[in-house]
Amino acid sequence: MITRAIHLKARPTGFPVPEQFELVEHELPALADGTALVENVHLSVDPYMRELMDEGWEPGAQCGTGRAVGRVVASREPSWPVGTVVAHGEGWSTHATLRAGHPGARILQLHDGIPLSAHLSVLGGTGLTAYVGLVEILRLKPGETIYVSAAAGAVGGTAGQLARLLGAGRVIGSAGSAAKVKHVVEDLRFDAAFDYHDGLGRLAELVPGGLDASLEGVGGAHLEAAIGATKEFGRIAWVGAISQYHDAANPPPAPRNLYRVADYSLQLRGYQVRHHLRLRPDAEALLVPAIRDGRILVDETVVRGFDQVVPAFLGMLRGENVGKMIVAIAD
Repeated sequence: MITRAIHLKARPTGFPVPEQFELVEHELPALADGTALVENVHLSVDPYMRELMDEGWEPGAQCGTGRAVGRVVASREPSWPVGTVVAHGEGWSTHATLRAGHPGARILQLHDGIPLSAHLSVLGGTGLTAYVGLVEILRLKPGETIYVSAAAGAVGGTAGQLARLLGAGRVIGSAGSAAKVKHVVEDLRFDAAFDYHDGLGRLAELVPGGLDASLEGVGGAHLEAAIGATKEFGRIAWVGAISQYHDAANPPPAPRNLYRVADYSLQLRGYQVRHHLRLRPDAEALLVPAIRDGRILVDETVVRGFDQVVPAFLGMLRGENVGKMIVAIAD
């Protein structure tokens, strides 16, 4: 059987370009005892992969870290029979050979009425990141006012909806265009949102009484704005810094108002979802019924075809998606 994979050809300087990737075909070896062959159905493209291009993915090798969901099509592992649907983190390829117990690989529990792709978005790392930020890091309380940056993106859009589900008093978001602001307010049901190109000072204007909490994933000036708008004893969960991923060697200066963290007794805590995987069952127990009854929208941009993996990745980095960007490569 022939499999196709995306390889990294060269590390980028600045914003990546298609020529730094190549599509490679190779023949799969015969299955060994205790392994199964998975045909991938959906692949994930995510901001953190830009960091992997600098350190993590090796030039000349498959882009081999990245979430996927697929079905077992051949097996020499009794616990993974043909037809089993699994999630794994083996990256951008049409197939993956996995062993039961492989790190990051798990059999999925499917849910009637919920698309398989949701296991890469609301029921995947995206939803779990939002859940961890709100429940474990911020410990959001009913009635509180929360700000979510990149609110039209994968984590941000889920976090805003989840904050409402948890009883937030007001949910405020920022996004990168008027169309995305409209989507955030009308479709994701944030109380208010603004285009950050109009100035991050808009955040303080929308919350004159101050923020209780923020979920921040952009970094730089966005983090500075969140610090400036947070009231005494407020909390900020910092999960990413996409604003600096294309020039990691020259990060922006620290927020100019960083001393406000001490002066206002703020809690600023970074986190990564990989340290909180134990919370996945709790997140799914909350999210599955909320998706089914429409309280949580499965917000995705889905492109089709394995040859669209790199364009989807670059488009996501340019902000061309709303919600989670996913590549569908099989039925």
